[in-house]
Amino acid sequence: GLHHGGKCSAAAAGGDGGVPSSGTYIGCFQDDAKDRTLKGTVSYDFRKMSTSLCQDTCSESGYQFAGLEYGSECYCGNRIIGPRMREDECNLDCKGEKGSICGGVARLSIYKVDELLPGQRRYRNVRYRGCFRKPENMTAAALVHVLQPNLTSQSCIEVCMDKVGFNCSRHPQPHRLEVRSTVPWPTPPAQPGSASQHFYQVYQTPVQDSRCIERTFLLEKSHSLVALSSFPGAGNTWVRHLIELATGYYTGSYYFDGTLYNRGFKGEKDYWKSGRTICVKTHESGKRDIEMYDSAILLIRNPYRSLMAEFNRKCAGHLGFASDQHWKSKEWPEFVGSYASWWASHVLDWLRYGRQVLVVHYEELQEDLVPRLRAIAQFLNASVSEERLLCAESNKDGHFKRSGAHRPTLDPFTPEMRLLIDGYITAVDQALKESNQTGLPREYLPR
Repeated sequence: GLHHGGKCSAAAAGGDGGVPSSGTYIGCFQDDAKDRTLKGTVSYDFRKMSTSLCQDTCSESGYQFAGLEYGSECYCGNRIIGPRMREDECNLDCKGEKGSICGGVARLSIYKVDELLPGQRRYRNVRYRGCFRKPENMTAAALVHVLQPNLTSQSCIEVCMDKVGFNCSRHPQPHRLEVRSTVPWPTPPAQPGSASQHFYQVYQTPVQDSRCIERTFLLEKSHSLVALSSFPGAGNTWVRHLIELATGYYTGSYYFDGTLYNRGFKGEKDYWKSGRTICVKTHESGKRDIEMYDSAILLIRNPYRSLMAEFNRKCAGHLGFASDQHWKSKEWPEFVGSYASWWASHVLDWLRYGRQVLVVHYEELQEDLVPRLRAIAQFLNASVSEERLLCAESNKDGHFKRSGAHRPTLDPFTPEMRLLIDGYITAVDQALKESNQTGLPREYLPR
């Protein structure tokens, strides 16, 4: 995700009403949910959004314009598509910067965030994806052709960013470029020795595929209550993010987490039995809690990873990391001693008492996202297009992915802990197979 935090706004730092000196206010513009005025990345913060925060987010990702809407939404782009509106139609205060305007209802307050010339932009997260064959059925409307002498990868990327393409493709001939503005090419990489005129070097730019960003509550209340059940730390928030992108509907929660609500999970505040959300997050287990649901997606993750993720959350929140002191303290062995058995009993209870259970393994969803997500959508009786699934894949990280850089320097699991946890893994694997479900992924079965 591109959510940017940790910087104080210009207003908090004593600035002039929250407009950073590097940004230039352009005006108030109409926005349309079906055809966004700024078509780049999108981020939300229902508590801390400010003009500085949005501009920093867009600038650091290589965009020229930042637009704020509804007081809490930030849109980035390199072209302004929508019409200019009256200034008084942008009339909502920024959630994190009272006295500063962050757009209005379907209105964007747009800033130009940098003055960099072409060739000077620094793009983050541009990845070379390889050499691909041009699909035979590619229509002219799907490509933007640019002829340019001495074309470089950098200039190719810049054209893609400006044309709002998701991928850019540089022909081996030094003057030819095709900018792709639809879905990623499905063809396999080229084989060595193939004729070069039919192949393109493909780069993935940080321009966000925004076709799956819009979400709503269910148009008609559902009479079926579907649980998204997992042990804490098993990736429930991530899977909710994927389900919302793929289906376009908000997910609910048995709890209320203000941090999740502030980051865009609007279903978090909804009563969990309202019938307005497509599924409901829960970590509960036990016969009574499970039988409240008509069906359930049971999300299972490697207990070693789940335990570490939940310990991180308990010590430092959704995005933070426990310190080395935390891992070395008596809290950690006490946590493992009580939570490891819960990891096992959670799965066993849902297999025993759950009605119509779809088992989803976190690791398999990571490895094979689109087919697994398609199966989840079918289980939820949601009609999902392939375009939306591919869009979900390109936006899969969301705003709650921890970096792996802050994992504990030492292995926090003692031999005694491993013996305990491996016993639970074996029991759960056996129970899954006895329930005619797929067993646990091999990589974390005891050897």
